Amino acid sequence: MAGENNPLLLTDEQMRRFITDGFLVLKTDFSNEFHERLNEQLLKVYEEEGNPGNNLLPRVTELQRVFEHPVITGALTSVLGPDYMLHAHRHGHYNASSVPGGWHKDSYWGYNRMRNHHPWWAMIMYFPQDTPAELGPTGILPGTQNYDSRVFESDELDQEVLACGDAGTFALIHYDIWHRATPNTLGNPRFMLKFEFMRTKAPTKPSWNNVEGAWKLPESTSALFAQHNVMWEETWNWLSGKIGSMASTATCSSDLIENKLSLLEDEFEPVALNAAYELACCGKAGVQSLLSSLQHDNSNVSRLAAYGLSIAGKEAIPGLIQALDHSRTTTVVRAIFALSEQRHQAAEAVPALNRLLENASVIVRRSIAEALGMIGSPVKDAVDGLICCLQDEDAQVRFMAGLSLSRIGASADPAVPQLEIALQDENRYVRAHAAEALRYIGTEQANKALITFLFNSRWCPTTTPANTFYP
Repeated sequence: MAGENNPLLLTDEQMRRFITDGFLVLKTDFSNEFHERLNEQLLKVYEEEGNPGNNLLPRVTELQRVFEHPVITGALTSVLGPDYMLHAHRHGHYNASSVPGGWHKDSYWGYNRMRNHHPWWAMIMYFPQDTPAELGPTGILPGTQNYDSRVFESDELDQEVLACGDAGTFALIHYDIWHRATPNTLGNPRFMLKFEFMRTKAPTKPSWNNVEGAWKLPESTSALFAQHNVMWEETWNWLSGKIGSMASTATCSSDLIENKLSLLEDEFEPVALNAAYELACCGKAGVQSLLSSLQHDNSNVSRLAAYGLSIAGKEAIPGLIQALDHSRTTTVVRAIFALSEQRHQAAEAVPALNRLLENASVIVRRSIAEALGMIGSPVKDAVDGLICCLQDEDAQVRFMAGLSLSRIGASADPAVPQLEIALQDENRYVRAHAAEALRYIGTEQANKALITFLFNSRWCPTTTPANTFYP
């Protein structure tokens, strides 16, 4: 089994808690001296130059050691697989404020998209100094990673978990969990270093230290609002390499299906979310109900139906392809999302997705650019579509195309000439994602283009306004 007897990969119990709670708080074992040097570098950069933004890693070079630490690489490999990508967006949060931040989910670099319940994305929030509760660590709401809405009313919740601990503590979180900055009542400098990571390959087997094959609830969970037994089991199976594992696993009467359809309109999102996942288990009748709900006037019902259809197996694919012709843009976008989560099973949808690129709205084109990389086959058709996306007038279509080509890998070699052009794009994420795509394609042609780009844009980490040339 994957990772067997490797203690630095997550255990079954830790993976179960990550699935239910949406986060884990872990710790590296760097020396106090290492963190003292790291904090000195951070304070110097922030005081003399301000926040370095996406240049945090090259500007504070000691940080590279953090992301080579086996506890961090083991945790990321367990959740995202061994070929995960360190994304170009990163941010060092400095907090000396006694005012708490607002509860939020992070955006995708300004990109508004349907959020994946499956862990395609994760974040590391690293604390380089001792961070007691009084210093304002990140607050996390367990189990909220799959809720689009704020299902809680008060800002102050007893169930909030603080990512506090000694220097070297970090939170590994599902990208979409609700979180906030808590008050720094001490007023001392507090850094939280946020880095994003993307899964580049769909799982084919467990990538954690897996011993037990079947899902079961963790021994303890902090999940706040509801049990999501079908969703949690399906996520465990998905991470184990099983696609569509819950399709047609339940016997459902027409009355039961009608009941679950009514629950899709429940104002309490956890209840409606369970109904969507449970309908996906009900075979053809459940799938047809979800396809009808995909076209519902209520946007929340339509969105939840898309999540159900995304796990419903091959039975859902013909209806989802038909939904690509719907007059309502949100319906089309959600059909594309559900097809993308079906991955290679939805290969027959790729010609229709490519045709849509010719005249669809920008929101639809953005969704297609992501879906083509997740479906990935037929490879030639998917790559041809993504080459078109790299030439789109919209920057978000272009940068999603780069990420998608990273997922396809060496078979995307025909896209290299267009990726070379994208390396000169005016948008920073188009350039960054094009470079990542070339790295994951990895052919001789791709490597040559990448090395030339990196050499021409090389960074000197010691050049600052106060130290321009010498020594």
